[in-house]
This record gives sequence, C-alpha cells and structure tokens, in this order.
Amino acid sequence: MPEPIPLFAETVPARPLPVLPEQTFLPDAYRLPDGATRGPTIEAAPRMVYIEVTNRCNLRCETCPRTYFDREPLKTLSYDEFVSIAEQFPALQRCALHGIGEPLLNRDLPRIIAYLKGRGVETLFNSNAALLTPAWQEALVRSGLDQYRCSIDGATRATYARIRGADALPKVLKGLRGLVETKARLGAATPGVSIWWVATAENIAELPELVRLAAQVGAPEVYLQRMVYFATKPAAQYGMAREELAIYDSALTRQEAIIAECEALSATLGVAFHASGARDLRGSLLAQHGAEHAPWRACMRPWTTAYVTANGNCLPCCISPFSTADYDSLILGNLFERPFAELWNDAAYGRFRARLLSADPNPSCAGCGVFWSL
Repeated sequence: MPEPIPLFAETVPARPLPVLPEQTFLPDAYRLPDGATRGPTIEAAPRMVYIEVTNRCNLRCETCPRTYFDREPLKTLSYDEFVSIAEQFPALQRCALHGIGEPLLNRDLPRIIAYLKGRGVETLFNSNAALLTPAWQEALVRSGLDQYRCSIDGATRATYARIRGADALPKVLKGLRGLVETKARLGAATPGVSIWWVATAENIAELPELVRLAAQVGAPEVYLQRMVYFATKPAAQYGMAREELAIYDSALTRQEAIIAECEALSATLGVAFHASGARDLRGSLLAQHGAEHAPWRACMRPWTTAYVTANGNCLPCCISPFSTADYDSLILGNLFERPFAELWNDAAYGRFRARLLSADPNPSCAGCGVFWSL
C-alpha cells in the first residue's frame, strides 16, 4: 500500500483561487473533467501527455539548462519504448513529443507520429528547425503531424547565434519555408506551422522583425513566451537565464510599444500574434506581486497533464526543469520501473499536489505567476 499522503498545515488563507485571464481557448485536454476536484489524488487519467522522444540536442542555447547541467543520461526513445510509454495513457487526447532535446534527432519520429494519429491523438512538438531538411519536411507532412512549432529567439543572425549557440538562422528559415511549400505541394492541411519566441531584454527589440520573417517564410502564427529561470536560487542562474535579462513585469512601457508594433504588423501581414499559455499578450507580462497571492494555486497541470522524460521519469510539468536547480525534487516516479497507473495517485504525486495548494509549493512552482507565467 502507498504510504499516507500528508497534507500541509500551513495553507493560504481562504480566498477564491486566482484565475489567469484569457484562458478560455485552452484545449480540453488541459482542463479538469466535469465534476473533478483538485486534491492530493484525482481519479481521472491525464489527457495531455508530454513524452520526450530524445534529450539530445544539436544546439547549445544560452537559456536552456541542458547546456549547463547534466539532468539525465543521454537517451533517445526507440519506437517500441515510446509505444510502451504511450500505451500507459488510455485517455490520451493530445501528445507533445518534446522536452529538453531536439525531436528531429529521433529517426523513429515519423513512425511515432503515425502511431499516435492511428489512435486519434492530436500530435505536436517544438523544434529548432536546424535539421529541417527536405526529407524531414516531406516525412513530417506525410506523418499526419498536427503542429510544428519552431523556436527562434533572434531575428538577426548575430542575436540568434549569441542566444542559440550557432549561426543557424538562415538554415532555420530555409527549412521553415520548405515545410510550408511541401505542405502546399502535397495538398496537406497539416502540420500547422508556428514560430515561438522566448523574449528577454537581449532580444525583445527584434520581435517586430520576427513577425516580418514569419510572413516571408509563410508561417501564419508567432507566439511570445517569457523566459523561465532559477528565481529562488540566484547563485544557480546560468547563461542568459538570469533575472536581469527577464522582461516579466519590467519595462512595460517599452514592451507595450513593441507589442503594439507587432500587432500592427500582424494585421498588415496576416501573421497572428499571440502569447503562450492561452494568455492575452499584455497580461502574459504582468506578475501577481508577492508570494502571499499564491498565483501557483491556479495551476491545473499536476491534475491534468503528465510529462515523461526519455529516461522514463515523470515530472510535474514541462516548465519545471527550467525553474529549479533541485531536479531530483521533480521526479515523481519512473515508468520503466513502475506503471503510470500506480504512480499517478501514489505518495510522490500526492505530496506535490498538496504542496501546490498550500503556501509552501515546490520551488519549481513558487516563481510561477511571480517571476514568470506559462
């Protein structure tokens, strides 16, 4: 029998849970089922699952912990290993095939996508697109992939190279344009192509140019994300993932002008401009000051979402590896050692959920809504 799950005596004073604005468009897979409540356990199985198909990467980004820390042994999932994980999620509706690593380094990716589409699962992943050759372009279109999300953090070669660790922007843009053209040639509606931008003080001024680049390559959507960093342990901050480069809740006058320019370009060029996490653009940059507001309590992910690394470790969400140096505190079990059905409501998950509803969340959650947001 699992050990009893202790509840925390120190809870946030009774008040309505914080509600993040403009989240009405979140996919159902991220929502609690009707009638479900948040507590240490939950009966419903997750419908949204992140499965890291590889933790290898071809770039060394200055905002990624992988560049600076050995989180887990290097591992790329085989097709059979992937299926053995995915089969443990019978309620799966939406699957993201990324984590810390570049999915295009897994040669079984088209077969993995086809398996998921055979189950009727919406399938997507983030990629740096540096490996997006014509062969990959055709394979991804034919696989049935629903969304291809390209991460670009610099609209000039110099900025891209400084942040991403390689002078690869021309190759990335060529690959994206090729993917759009391959879709048209094959008469395919998918994958949807979007560009995702982690904004920092280093690159925020180039955001309007990114909207122009998106229009040039035929990418119909651009998403703004906030940088996540180790806020609770400044001494552990690394590379460009440092507080002084964060734009969250800072220099809002300057950011407002840049966002307004991007919105004008969006309307002129026909490129949709959004914030990540189904937030409104300006709200995504505003913090709820002070931990006493407990903004982390609005999170649904440990009740609705699973994250599985290439080594089989279960983590609470896709942001957590970026937000704490205490990686061991994030591991809630391993699917190569125990089935997910046993782990989902076992002691480790239960304690994590209970802390998230208290005044003492895991450090990986304590900064969410205070120093960044999803």
